[in-house]
Amino acid sequence: MIVGGLAGLAGTAGAVSVGSVLARRPGPYQPSGHAIAAPTAVDPLPEVLRRGLGGLTVPVTPGPHGELFLGSGGPQPGRTLRRLVLTPLFARAKSNGGRLAREQQVPFRLVVEFAGANREAETLLRAYRMLDQQLRDHAALLSRCDDDTLVPGAVTVSVSGIVDVRELLATQRKRYAFADGTFDDIGTTSAPPTLVPMISEPWSRRFGWDGREPIPAEERHLLHAIVRQAHEDGRSVRIAGLPEGSRRARRAVWTELGEAGVDVIADGDQRGLTWHLRRHPVSRRTPVETLPTRAVRRTSPRPHAARPDRRHEPV
Repeated sequence: MIVGGLAGLAGTAGAVSVGSVLARRPGPYQPSGHAIAAPTAVDPLPEVLRRGLGGLTVPVTPGPHGELFLGSGGPQPGRTLRRLVLTPLFARAKSNGGRLAREQQVPFRLVVEFAGANREAETLLRAYRMLDQQLRDHAALLSRCDDDTLVPGAVTVSVSGIVDVRELLATQRKRYAFADGTFDDIGTTSAPPTLVPMISEPWSRRFGWDGREPIPAEERHLLHAIVRQAHEDGRSVRIAGLPEGSRRARRAVWTELGEAGVDVIADGDQRGLTWHLRRHPVSRRTPVETLPTRAVRRTSPRPHAARPDRRHEPV
């Protein structure tokens, strides 16, 4: 009876999550905005979609039978990646004709970050197989690699935190997940863009500027050079681990990242980042990520010229 009660509560939580995601009207889509879910976040996705952010990093911990639970602590009933993230995310895409937002032009980036103390190789690889199985249930909406050809979809899933994940992914001729890379992967043949389409690093690994003073010329040059090289290599760039500080200092960092053409700005300050990107959008994109153009319905013009011309209504 206790197990049944927990399952019922979990099912109710999942239904509420899906309903809330579908019912709330999202803000303008911000493809460069990327949220970082706190390990203690109860249900991280609804706020991300409500703000229109174009990506989310979620920490997960393998549980019984390879199931993935949100957070870095012990598994909690109902708080699975499938129930709270995958199911509502793809429900939103299905309800919107295959995209998360009408104006979406690049994939939503979901980074599944394996956390926790349980790092046994077999446990992690079993957890990836579970993730792979869950993703295949939504294959039509996912970016995929098919015989070394990268086909963009509404959602691109990257995996981090598993040491041997690249070797495992490389053995799959058709797959729906990718490895999360670093700047060291630029130009390497062992990690092509079809395996590592996005490179991600914390800001502090190569930069010391914190936004309080003008950025040093050498750091600005390095940032622009790295982004340019990554784009020429056919990869997008995601910067996370931004320095903590005042909102003004954070806006200065976000501005520099945008001007350098960083594709994905990851931050835990969802409200501030959304506000900033609405006023200072990042314009440059890597062409490999562009989604196919949506079909356009064409109808004959109405006989009365006084009526609005509606010959180019989006489907």
